Amino acid sequence: MSTSTPLQAWLPSVRHCPSPNCDERPENTKVDLLVIHNISLPPEQFGGQWIEDFFLNKLDPDRHPYFEKIRDIRVSAHFLIKRDGEILQFVPLDKRAWHAGKSCFQGRDSCNDFSIGIELEGADTIPYTDRQYQSLVELSNTIMEEYPAIDKDRIIGHEHIAPDRKTDPGPAFDWHHFLSMLER
Repeated sequence: MSTSTPLQAWLPSVRHCPSPNCDERPENTKVDLLVIHNISLPPEQFGGQWIEDFFLNKLDPDRHPYFEKIRDIRVSAHFLIKRDGEILQFVPLDKRAWHAGKSCFQGRDSCNDFSIGIELEGADTIPYTDRQYQSLVELSNTIMEEYPAIDKDRIIGHEHIAPDRKTDPGPAFDWHHFLSMLER
């Protein structure tokens, strides 16, 4: 059992889409990191059901040529924030989502073990929406209440924990704006 079991594994105020792409965190793991990502399917296209289908292993590879390239990939994040600000939860907070891959933060490898992953529907160079920032702030504050070890200094981008592989959330993400909006 995790040493920081949340009060609410499934947040009641968001839409639940349980993904099979998760597992138990290692025993006695302290969750103390929040990782921000971006995703769009197909790349740089927004809207539709494709991201949800991808995280649920239901993506039809015949619907777009790019989907054939990712057909066997099994990933998830705890949350997705769509362009209109809607929040979807795929993995309960007390489980390990498969969002970070090979990663390292402050000398600790395998960031999935001790982090919560939030995907923003977006792309590295396309500005995120005001509604996404507002939802991200609200969600981050809720997570920080559930996991007090996560503070502003422990909210990072995928690019910070896998710099040789990943670039998200990218230069379009306004870190200063986001962090200035957080309550603590």
